[in-house]
This record gives sequence, C-alpha cells and structure tokens, in this order.
Amino acid sequence: MHSSISPFQSLSTAICRTCTQAILPGSYCRQSQGSPLTVSPRHSSPPGLSLRASASNAPAVAEEKAEKAEKKAASRGPSAAGPPAAGKAGGAGGKAEMIDVSPPRGTRDFPPDDMRLRNWLFGHFRQVSTLFGFEEVDYPVLESEELFVRKAGEEITQQLYNFEDKGGRRVALRPELTPSLARLVLQKGKSLPLPVKWFAIGQCWRYERMTRGRRREHYQWNMDVLGVPGVEAEAELLAAVVAFFTRVGLSSKDVGIRVSNRKVLQEVVDGSGVPADKFAAVCVIVDKRDKIGEGAVGKELAELGVSETAARAILGTMKITSLQQLREHLAASGVPESGSAAVGDLERLFVLAEAHGFADWLEFDASVVRGLAYYTGTVFEAFDRAGELRAICGGGRYDRLLSTFGAAADTPACGFGFGDAVIVELLKQRGLLPALQPTVDDIIVPLDQSLNGAAASLAARLRQQGRRVDLVLETKRLKWAFKQAERVNASRMIILGSSEWERGVVKVKDLAAREEVEVPVADVV
Repeated sequence: MHSSISPFQSLSTAICRTCTQAILPGSYCRQSQGSPLTVSPRHSSPPGLSLRASASNAPAVAEEKAEKAEKKAASRGPSAAGPPAAGKAGGAGGKAEMIDVSPPRGTRDFPPDDMRLRNWLFGHFRQVSTLFGFEEVDYPVLESEELFVRKAGEEITQQLYNFEDKGGRRVALRPELTPSLARLVLQKGKSLPLPVKWFAIGQCWRYERMTRGRRREHYQWNMDVLGVPGVEAEAELLAAVVAFFTRVGLSSKDVGIRVSNRKVLQEVVDGSGVPADKFAAVCVIVDKRDKIGEGAVGKELAELGVSETAARAILGTMKITSLQQLREHLAASGVPESGSAAVGDLERLFVLAEAHGFADWLEFDASVVRGLAYYTGTVFEAFDRAGELRAICGGGRYDRLLSTFGAAADTPACGFGFGDAVIVELLKQRGLLPALQPTVDDIIVPLDQSLNGAAASLAARLRQQGRRVDLVLETKRLKWAFKQAERVNASRMIILGSSEWERGVVKVKDLAAREEVEVPVADVV
C-alpha cells in the first residue's frame, strides 16, 4: 500500500488515477494491483500487470476494495499470522526483509517541503487568532472515550479510533477538539474568568472513508468563545475566518459562508410530531443531503421513524434560502415565538457582518445544520463557490455542551473547526500556495579535515549572533559545496582553506553578487 497524498505535497507528484493517491514519480501503485489501472505519464507499470483504461468509478471501486482488504485483515485478528518475526532474513545475502515504508492508510508523512507549507499555514492560523485577542491552548491527543460518545452524535462515535488501554480504561484518539475544550473549562471551574477566548491547532483522528480533502488524520484550527450569549460572538468568529481567507489570497468570489440556526429546524421537527429525542439523529441525516441526495435523506428519515408528512416539512424547510422567506414559512407553519427569535438572531448576525465588513461572504441557507449533536443555535459552514470541494470549515453555538458533561448550568459558547486538508486543496487550485524553499544565511566549508574544528568554532560564533548556518560536516569538493549552497538557498559561503587559515583569513563569497573577498577570521560576522 502506498502512502496517502499529503495536502501539502508538490503538484509534480505522480497521481494514481485508480485510487487518486500520490506515488513517487517512476514507481507504481501497489494499492491498485490486480485491478484495472490507468497511469499518469510518470506512473510506470508493475511487472506482469497489463494496463487498461479504468472505469469512471475506479476511485470508488479501489477505495471499496481497500476497505474490504482492511476489514478482512482485521477479521483474522492478530493471532492469524502471529507477531512479525524479529530480524527476519531473506535472500542469499541474509538481509532483513524490507518493512512496509508507507504510513498507515489515511495518514501522512511531512518531509521538509511539506513541513514548510504546514508551518506557513499554521503561522497564518496563529497570527489571525492572536490579532483577535485569542490565547492558544492544547489538549491530549488521547482522551477518555466517554468525552466523545456522550454528546457527539452517532456518526462521529462510529468513526472513533478507540480501544481499551492496559489499565482497562476506554480511551480514544480525539476526533475533534471541542469536547476537550469543554473538559478543560470544567476542570478550571470558577477560577476561569469569562469570557474565554481560546484557540488551538491539533491533530484529530477519524476512521472514515477517504475522499478528496478527507483523511483519517488531519490538523484542525479551532477558535472558541465561552461566556457570551449574543451573536456578537459568532460575528467575531466569522470575522476571524474571513481575515484568514483574505490573508492567503482568497476573496468572497472564491469562498462563501452559509449560515442558519438549529432552532429553526428544531421548531419544524417539534411541530411535525417527531419525538424530541430523535432531533439529533434528524440533524445528522439532514446534514448529509448534499452528499447523498434528497431521496436518500428521505429514506433515512423514514427508517428513523419520521412520518412522510414530517419528512416533507423538514426537507421543505431545508430549501429556504432567504430570511424573509423563512419568516413567512415559519409563520404559515404556526411556529411559536422561539422560532422567530432564531430568525431575529440571524438578522442581527447579518447586521454585524456589515459592521465587520464581511457581509458579501455571508448567505442564509436553512439546509446547514452541522452533523455534531451538541450544536444548539447558530451554525455555519465555509464552502468553495466552485462546488468542487467539501466544507472548508464549520462551527456554531453549543450552549448546553458543558451541562451535558456535568456542569450545574448551561454556559453560552460557540466556536469553529477549520481543517488543514481542504483549504490546501483550494489554495493549490487557485495557485496561492507559496513556493517555500529552505533558507540559511551562511554555509561554512572546510577544505581540509584538519580545519573541521575551526569551522565548527566559527559556526558556533555566527549562530550565537542569530545567523542560520549550515556547517559542512565532511570534507567535500567546492563543486559539491556550491550545489549544497544552492539547495539550501545560502546567502554567502565561507571557505576555510589551509593557506588562508595560516594567514588568519577566510574566503567569504556573496552568492547573490558573486563577489569573493578575504576577511580576517575575527571580523566575520
């Protein structure tokens, strides 16, 4: 199995058209062996495998085959094959058998090129957060399973990486960050002054079917406000999201933000006679409308026990795209004042959007409900206007989450989660990812092994002054040194030669100006 494509991976990487994941140029895709395969120009054929045109649904077929293989391997259990033999030898030379060098399916490595882009992205996340006065926090990657099962919703519960640890405790890799935030706030209790304005950037895990922009691990940027009951908090969060988009070169022509309010759907569901305890499940189903289609949503609602009349009312409400239309629809449906209050919150949010200067990014869409069960009010999603990618980020109000975890009273709260994968796909499409290169100030080249100590001493002195120094650790020819200087984008080269060192000087070459001078060792700064 080959590794999953990193969202930061270079566009020159070869792509397997059968499973749509990245491969090394000149290699073949081992994941797709035995299935019809179409290769890109740089995708070579595995021995003995003839190449045929793949069907249009080949990616889905390949993904399904991979999932079946995973399930088959899991069903055999660890005892089927036994633990791997330590130091297993193979071949005439007695060499150890090569391990599988791919990361687990759905996960990624971050070699230097990708790491530079990841740091660039996270840098923008942090800069925007601090500009809005938020403080950074972090939480354990491993949490109690109960933290995510109690109020997350059935779908995310089914996607948990969960297990029993050696102490017999049920634990899980965090699928999101908000429940951990709630736990930490509860831990701090009354010692924590409100309002709280925190942000976090953390790795999350979900065992789900992989598609473009969706993996089994991803990094997520969260911003949360606790202690503010009004939509001023949502407006502040949306302003931060828009500030990020503009910083990376996106405009309201590229990205939009759909907003709604969970209370609207709640009133429709209650007015249609659907039991209150099924509301969270209804939200999860309706949230999949764009992915599975209205017909499939209707079928799942029926399986949940929602009547055909109620399903029509729910789906009809989901098609409303203006606040005036929503008011008229709710009035005709006899929705009580609380429904109108939800509309009032939305209208106030649009007024605040004008004040913040991002009204052109915002649009009302009653179909936005978000799949997580803990949302209670305003909900929103940022989306690619071209319609080629899944939601870029999403969030909303979750006033009852802390009381669900045992707090004595509800605490007003809202926030958003912003994943790393989809935004990088979008920035690639728009040509907005920067070409980041490694950069050092100096490369120090000793031409004789006897000068290695002197070179190390000079490097240490320059590093103490704050200069980034690449010290050549072995005796190399100047031709190699110049290639290395180009690779690391060094500004200057400092050459230590035996005859120059005896005179107390070194050669300093300005690589941009291509000028070389001799400088006394003590004067090199």
